Amino acid sequence: MTLSVVVITFNEERNIERCLASVQDVADEVVVVDSFSTDQTKAICKKYGVRFLEHDFVGHIQQKNWAWSQATCDYVLSLDADEALTPELKESIAKVKEQPDFQGYTMNRLTYYCGHWVKHSGWYPDTKLRLFKKGKGAWGGVNPHDKFMMNKVQKTPNLRGDLLHYSYYSKEDHFKQIEYFSAIAAKELYDKGKRVSTATIWLKMAAQFVKNFILKTGFLDGGTGWLIATRSSYATLRKYSKLKELHEKGS
Repeated sequence: MTLSVVVITFNEERNIERCLASVQDVADEVVVVDSFSTDQTKAICKKYGVRFLEHDFVGHIQQKNWAWSQATCDYVLSLDADEALTPELKESIAKVKEQPDFQGYTMNRLTYYCGHWVKHSGWYPDTKLRLFKKGKGAWGGVNPHDKFMMNKVQKTPNLRGDLLHYSYYSKEDHFKQIEYFSAIAAKELYDKGKRVSTATIWLKMAAQFVKNFILKTGFLDGGTGWLIATRSSYATLRKYSKLKELHEKGS
């Protein structure tokens, strides 16, 4: 089989080179779909000889579906710019290329958060379906939390090795992303006619904290686990508060 690695980008000069370097030995082509970056993303990509396409961004799900449709190989490996393959995962993918017995494969994602690898808190193994035969599925879910779904239920084996996710370098990065993602999520919920009361918001916040810190053993991540739980709870507050604001404004 042949393999297209597909990445969507926007102002990813801090991450994209690491991502591209990690797939050099396994990709038959690399397709980068960029939303008109204003930093050095394009220049870095050109150094690696990728097919660099520019396309207006209308949503994470829509952009990723358009991106994989541009691939020319038998299988597609979809990555985010802030992700990279471990050597073990690269080796697993190379073996699949020799004998692709399935139409889709999952992999575990390990997240690097503010200087620490997160092994608990509901963030690991964070299994993702990222390697798939072209045309056998599509991106779905609810923006901005997209997920790849096969056209029919079938076995998707998990590959050895981790997908490294370099998520947030500082608390400022995290809070900025919370504001960005919560606005998108609130609009998606609003468009679906969802409503929420103030009491429900507080219940959802508490439930989110308990889920991350207790049920998902975030306490085993120490101070990092506490930060993840509290900030995830805050993200819940922002999402549903923005949903209420949209209804109040009637927009």
